[in-house]
Amino acid sequence: MSNINLVIEERAADIAGFLVGRILPFRQKRMVGPFIFIDHMGPVKMNAREHFDVAPHPHIGLSTLTFLFEGNIMHRDSIGTEIEISPGAVNWMTAGKGVVHSERTPDYLRDSTKLMHGLQIWVALPKELEQMEPEFHHIEKKDIPTWEDGEVEITLVAGEVLGKKSPVPVHSKLFMIELRSKSKQTINIGDQLFGESGLYIVEGGIEAEGNTFEAGNMLIAKDSTLCSFTILENSLVYIFGGEPFPETRYIDWNFVSSSQETLDKAREKWKRQEFDKIPGDSDEFVPYPDRVKNLKHKK
Repeated sequence: MSNINLVIEERAADIAGFLVGRILPFRQKRMVGPFIFIDHMGPVKMNAREHFDVAPHPHIGLSTLTFLFEGNIMHRDSIGTEIEISPGAVNWMTAGKGVVHSERTPDYLRDSTKLMHGLQIWVALPKELEQMEPEFHHIEKKDIPTWEDGEVEITLVAGEVLGKKSPVPVHSKLFMIELRSKSKQTINIGDQLFGESGLYIVEGGIEAEGNTFEAGNMLIAKDSTLCSFTILENSLVYIFGGEPFPETRYIDWNFVSSSQETLDKAREKWKRQEFDKIPGDSDEFVPYPDRVKNLKHKK
């Protein structure tokens, strides 16, 4: 019996003039565990006149996870954080009741050619934490668990699974696992997973149930505990998942909540520019796009 419930092919989306591959949300699968939004940025090479510049914009009710394969981004937020993220590190920002942040090419790279490639992820918060105070954590690459299983290199980017625990301070039961392999290998880790799971192929491909799946596809499992596949040579894949929430989540632009009323208030608050400002980056902002349609996110 097939364990693949759905195959999602990334779709092109525009983020402040930067083209990305949108993986989640998807009309047939709005969330995977607590993961509610996943964008694949790049890979793209930018010249000295091109920059990654996402002006100040707000979030509520979620945590953002930024993970780069190549390139550098300067993060600034209304909590007062100013820090550069580089490949292999994790920026984990919990918006809670509200935060504003910007993401830009660092000043020292703005006159040179640079690369950008990575993942931008939103993780919904448990209902009881949706109004928590905002927080920011930066975790260096060296502090994230990485080990080898045969010829496969495994990194636990976030969560607790496979007998390891990432230092990323998550707020619910989840996992984000990176698998790198230079050779063709069979992967059997399903008996250690839980909740829902999705496998996203960044490079190379996998074989599962007699089919070959290439980069740019996410496979959603019917049962995460039956996760078994063959990773092909020179491949990079990620497995996302965890326990789904019992309540429906709504999403409106950059806002996530279990309450429609909370979304409405956040939207009007941003339109009135009543969110806190970012020290050193408050001369511009991303306006609320009135064409946005509210979405109801179920598992």
